[in-house]
Amino acid sequence: VQLQASGGGLVQAGDSLRLSCAASGRTFSRYGMGWFRQAPGKEREFVAAITSGGTTRYKDSVKGRFTISRDNAKNTVYLQMNSLKPEDTVVYYCAADTEGSGRTIMGWYDYWGQGTQVTVSS
Repeated sequence: VQLQASGGGLVQAGDSLRLSCAASGRTFSRYGMGWFRQAPGKEREFVAAITSGGTTRYKDSVKGRFTISRDNAKNTVYLQMNSLKPEDTVVYYCAADTEGSGRTIMGWYDYWGQGTQVTVSS
């Protein structure tokens, strides 16, 4: 499975961005998908996840601002980020969990995409 993340960029505080993560393979609908982020010198942290059945989970600090969704016909998971804050400035990674659980812990994920940089200016 190959994951290709895109959609990062430079925006101002309060703006929106939508990240996309396209997956290869024909079993995407069975995967749980997650978004994580990592700041320089810090551990990668959970942001949002969606199970194969569409159940979503979020980091508390992004609830109400970020929305994860998936389009199984396009083998793509999205992260809609609204009301962006300077502290959201990090590299975002997508990941696939072949068990479909969409968990919050990195170790449960089997495949990772390359990161996409999000920079929010104040």
